Amino acid sequence: MPPISVLIKPASGICNMKCDYCFYCDEAKKRITKSYGFMTERTLRNVIRKTMLHADGMISYVFQGGEPTLRGLEFFEKVIEYQKQYNKNRVYVNNAIQTNGYALNEEWAKFFKENHFLVGFSLDGTKENHDLYRHNTEGEGTYDRILKSINLMDAYGVDYNILTVVTKDTAEHISEIYKEYQTRGWNYQQYIACLDPLGEERGKNPYALTPVQYGSFLIELFQLWYEDWKKKKQPYIRQFDNYIGILMGYQPESCDQRGSCGVQTVVEADGSVYPCDFYMLDEYYLGNLNEHRIEDIERMRKEIGFIERSEKVSEECRKCQYYRICRGGCQRNRERNSYSGEYENYFCSGYKMFFDACLEQLKEIAREVNFRKSVR
Repeated sequence: MPPISVLIKPASGICNMKCDYCFYCDEAKKRITKSYGFMTERTLRNVIRKTMLHADGMISYVFQGGEPTLRGLEFFEKVIEYQKQYNKNRVYVNNAIQTNGYALNEEWAKFFKENHFLVGFSLDGTKENHDLYRHNTEGEGTYDRILKSINLMDAYGVDYNILTVVTKDTAEHISEIYKEYQTRGWNYQQYIACLDPLGEERGKNPYALTPVQYGSFLIELFQLWYEDWKKKKQPYIRQFDNYIGILMGYQPESCDQRGSCGVQTVVEADGSVYPCDFYMLDEYYLGNLNEHRIEDIERMRKEIGFIERSEKVSEECRKCQYYRICRGGCQRNRERNSYSGEYENYFCSGYKMFFDACLEQLKEIAREVNFRKSVR
């Protein structure tokens, strides 16, 4: 059995910030129940118990929101308690949390360190860029508060990475953003393209990212990273490292680079389960861990055909010279062509720009890594 991945929303979509582009706020508006409030201990116990007893070898828990820390530190202490109580199969447990970092303190830092949590900070570049769209509930910038929290993690030796949403403004300033991250020693980075609201015409919001902007962003970021790679001081950038892994024959760990969606168990605060964080909508409901068995949820996953739909890409896409490494991208960025019935990635032209410019350098790195492995 493959490792189980469980994403939990302890505070549903409740947040202490109000970011302009928040995809989860958009999703919540488009379902009958907009917020499920805070997860109860009963629900948490059922989620941990059922998923751990079903696990074999390894299980990963990621806590996300909204803002998961709003549920309070005692809730997360219960997480550890229940994981120990129900680990009957002696599986390896991996815990991570994605946070805006706005309300972290020394108690949180100590807890993360003692319980080996990987912390993901949502931060969008420099102070000027970050504060454009990531505000608190009063509309004020949040960069300084987040930076203080990151420094606190450094003081306690907590492992963390930086997740940056690529808006048009991020794309335009990626050179200075990359250099600032390097200066601050933020060596584990992930960049995700900003999502437009579901069902709305793309490119109409001030933060919207066009395919050409995305392609230019990838090229500029990669060239900065490549120059550091030649000096053997490059940071880990998830997308680039996965591309190199693909060229070396490995399966990428990032679901948007696999060519199809993986099996994920995404749990809302009331225990309801969905197949993906980007699809927590009523039509994708798989069941509830307070009421249903894991087997029931997996049966429903097959019935709605979510994973199978993610494998549908256009014939043009499959024939593309870059399909082996691109694999069609994330399902959330694919749009159905009403004429052909096939799915095409909105950022396709941006990916082609990037691979046109950088594929040979990616291959060079893959060859070099393979060579180093062979002479060890």
